[in-house]
Amino acid sequence: MPLARWQDLCFDATDSAVAARFWSQALDLAVEVRGDDVTCLSGEPPERTVWVNRVPEPKTVKNRVHLDLVRSDVDALVAAGATVLHEPSPGREWHLLQDPEGNEFCVFAPEPGEPTALVADAVDQEALAAWWADVLGATLSPGPEGIKRWLRDVPGLPYDVWKFVEVPEPKTVKNRWHWDVVCDDIDALVAKGATLLREPDDDIHWHILVDPEGNDFCAFSSD
Repeated sequence: MPLARWQDLCFDATDSAVAARFWSQALDLAVEVRGDDVTCLSGEPPERTVWVNRVPEPKTVKNRVHLDLVRSDVDALVAAGATVLHEPSPGREWHLLQDPEGNEFCVFAPEPGEPTALVADAVDQEALAAWWADVLGATLSPGPEGIKRWLRDVPGLPYDVWKFVEVPEPKTVKNRWHWDVVCDDIDALVAKGATLLREPDDDIHWHILVDPEGNDFCAFSSD
């Protein structure tokens, strides 16, 4: 029995209105302002929900979590506020862009079998992929080079796959993008290797944790 299930995605923004407007267009989601500091991007199924949280601090380092989109209208994304950092090139057949807040994301041309993806950096991509596959009850599968670092059949995940990509540098600051899960056994998550940073209190009703490589995520009760 999996310990957790995917719930939704969240990201920080200094200008949540601009960020929400861009990502609502990029992901075809509706904007719902929930307060001065929180905006919800909603659609069906509910697991596609993205929360935009206003924060005072700007982005300072490359994101360790990003999205791979599959679409043919890069010009439309640029018109909506994105900036192209790299055009496709031999061995790198995708556009690398950043949103109005500087958050990186990739856009692949529509081709048979090209997956949309949630992507997370990892110093040990195989170990972290295996950890999350176990926690979520997902299928651990190989990437194009044969290394088992992709998750498929992730319950609730609104993207085709979850990719883990090897990088040399460890996490140093709080992730600007993170995911939320539903979990009713926080002690089991901690026993498996997660670290609990904050319990529910007067301000929040969820647990804040990090995975074995320090990636932030929130865990909500199924209640």
